[in-house]
Amino acid sequence: MNRRNALRAGGAGALAVAGSMAFGAKPARAQPWSWSPAGSVPGTGAGADPRHLWDPEADAVIADVIEHHDVAAINRALRGWVRNDQPIPASLPSNLKDFIHEARKLPSWTDKGKLADSFTFVKKQDTIISVLYAFAAGMMATVIPNEARSVYYSKGGHPVYFKDRIAKTAKLGYDIGTINAYDPDGQMIVTCIKTRMIHAGVRHLLPQSPHWPDNVVPISQEDLLVTWHSLPTTIMQNLVKWGIPIPRNESQGYLHSWQLCGHFLGIRDEYLPQSWAEANSQAKQVLDPVLAPTPEGTVLAEQLLELGHDLDLSLLSKPILGAFTRYILGPKLADWIQVPREPVWSPLLETAWPPFLQIRSGILGVAPITENAYWLFDEFLRQFVLWYAAELRMPISIEIPTANRRF
Repeated sequence: MNRRNALRAGGAGALAVAGSMAFGAKPARAQPWSWSPAGSVPGTGAGADPRHLWDPEADAVIADVIEHHDVAAINRALRGWVRNDQPIPASLPSNLKDFIHEARKLPSWTDKGKLADSFTFVKKQDTIISVLYAFAAGMMATVIPNEARSVYYSKGGHPVYFKDRIAKTAKLGYDIGTINAYDPDGQMIVTCIKTRMIHAGVRHLLPQSPHWPDNVVPISQEDLLVTWHSLPTTIMQNLVKWGIPIPRNESQGYLHSWQLCGHFLGIRDEYLPQSWAEANSQAKQVLDPVLAPTPEGTVLAEQLLELGHDLDLSLLSKPILGAFTRYILGPKLADWIQVPREPVWSPLLETAWPPFLQIRSGILGVAPITENAYWLFDEFLRQFVLWYAAELRMPISIEIPTANRRF
């Protein structure tokens, strides 16, 4: 019984603890923090190392809520709070209401014009962006050690609750792409704040788990930045690599929507890159060096690839999902999470995927040799959208956690 199978089966205690005690076996970032806050949205900041900073405003409030209040009643009250301009539920503890009141204010640097450009971009590329959310950001999370372990050992990492956790992540990806994401009648600000409260809850609860190492506080500012870069930065890098034409204003608008997302998730403004060049520079320091395999990440990757089984959709089989994962993440990362190269779909993706996207964008005409591949890719995207929509139709309630994963 190898370590991976033990974890999948619920984790024999000794092996689960061994996985936790391996934290730090590979330095998360060996080099000193050197990214300058001059490259941030405000253009200024203290320049402190984000590895040693968390979210004190949210952490103090959520720790108090978990320890001294009826969290179940609070979560019930929050289920109906979904719109950005909706009154904060009156029954919430006063400190939580005060926190939400401050946390949902738009920053002074919000640009409505850029947000309109972002929606124009997303409207054009929505399906491809959704694929990248799943196969770039979603699967990359399994080779980000701190993120994989935080997910695995928290309640949402248990197979019973895993699909619900993925649906909550999908909601954030959906909400940010809506035309009114940050408007009063939108939902993105609320979704971000609820996610921020979940992170604070995990920071409070995970150090109490017997499977978590002593003196390790999860989800630091750097961890949040790493996850942030696995989303917009990685997505834009792939779109550029595939030759997708993106007007500059739409590119800048898309970045701005994610700058706001980072702000509402509790990332300090001084760490939010002001341009794609700064984002790429920062990602080289905080994302690229930390990617590594873990037993926990391998298990989560397998669970992700099994999610398509619930629907009778032939092109969402595990081998095809694995082929997309391998193509988008690359062979090195795919090998880490034991995703093999598929004999048919892998070479097809390597040969025909970028031209297919350029055909969809109107750059190329359909060549006879690519017609069958074009149809297969188009059908895959159609089925993927059906699956994605089915996930969003589930009742999704982003709630403050009350416990860690039970083994």
